[in-house]
Amino acid sequence: MSSRPVISVFGSNHPVPGEPDYAVAYELGRRLAEAGLTVATGGYTGTMEAVSCGASEAGGHVIGVTCDEIEAWRPGRPNPWVAQEIRYRTMWRRLEHLVSENDGAVALPGGVGTLAEVSAVWNRLQTNAMAPRAFVLLGDFWRRAMEAFVDPAYVPIPHQQLLLWAGTPLEAVEIIQRALNRG
Repeated sequence: MSSRPVISVFGSNHPVPGEPDYAVAYELGRRLAEAGLTVATGGYTGTMEAVSCGASEAGGHVIGVTCDEIEAWRPGRPNPWVAQEIRYRTMWRRLEHLVSENDGAVALPGGVGTLAEVSAVWNRLQTNAMAPRAFVLLGDFWRRAMEAFVDPAYVPIPHQQLLLWAGTPLEAVEIIQRALNRG
């Protein structure tokens, strides 16, 4: 168990070594660990694996939040860089843990599961259902998605401002560190 602040990282299970999104996720994990932060991911493949590998190789603590339902749907085990596995039976409990049990969060590009995580964090921040924390959307993927989604008639400016934007892993970690230092 780690006493360091925990940063949840959300992202796709699809990227593989050699792909740009995998490299970005690896760098993010490495930089989070070098900043003295613990990383928590969904614990499986793709960007979850890359973040875990980067953090582990930089001496960081890696939490993998896994679940029985995912492994029944898509066979697989936690990636080898997970130092601490937290396991749930259902995807909803897994989602709840990843969304709530952190001191900040970063979203990498992803699919339906990542969209659910992003929506859940944003909604909990918007409704004050959890204490304020940095929530960073990393890269152009999320900027394009939010530009298509957000209409000020439905999402007021203060709620839009709950999303923090970073172009690089370094920027994401700097945003997280500033928020932790203010808290």
